[in-house]
Amino acid sequence: MLPKPSPYKAVLFDLDGTLLDTAPDFLTSTNLLLEKRGMPLIGEENIRWLVSHGSVGIIRNVFDMDETHPNFEPTRQELLTFYKDNLADKTQPFAGIEALLLELEHQQIPWGIVTNKPEFYTLAILEQLPLSPTPATIICPDHVTKTKPDPEPITLACLELGVKPQDTVYIGDHLRDIQAGLNAGTTTIAAAYGYIDDIEDPINWGAHHIVSCATQLQSLIFTS
Repeated sequence: MLPKPSPYKAVLFDLDGTLLDTAPDFLTSTNLLLEKRGMPLIGEENIRWLVSHGSVGIIRNVFDMDETHPNFEPTRQELLTFYKDNLADKTQPFAGIEALLLELEHQQIPWGIVTNKPEFYTLAILEQLPLSPTPATIICPDHVTKTKPDPEPITLACLELGVKPQDTVYIGDHLRDIQAGLNAGTTTIAAAYGYIDDIEDPINWGAHHIVSCATQLQSLIFTS
């Protein structure tokens, strides 16, 4: 059965934990730093939930430092150096994403990325892991004055795509993603397959829809 036309004129994704499974490369980078410091290595289950919190969250939780520690920023920069060298070794789109992007292209619906990941790392990953079709807009913290959960990044993405937020769907795996989408006026989908802390429950985020795996997105987007 052919997919029905989508009610949306654009689809926007968060990056880490929604569009791409980047946790394996964060694990590699973190373990390289732990090894360098003679500390025990960790497994992927110890870091997946931290990825949405970025390098700050990893340093806080894995290295037990907060921002007031004098070694916090040097340690974070060391981690980022390792990550820069390993950021697309094992990273892949979640199952179902590539098929969804092809269907969006077939129906001439533009898609984009709205992420709190800095532009340098976002573009480096996409250069090494090209997606087809390519995103029509990429909004990073570098491009806005306020980041998610503020609606500014999503509003800017919609402006660049020439669509209204109410004709757009935003997909993310963190409360701030859903808040940003709701604040901007988009339809929101919570990616419960993403990098979510055990104490968090996407049911409580107020999203319009929730999916447990990325393969569910296509039928939802084209039959809503």
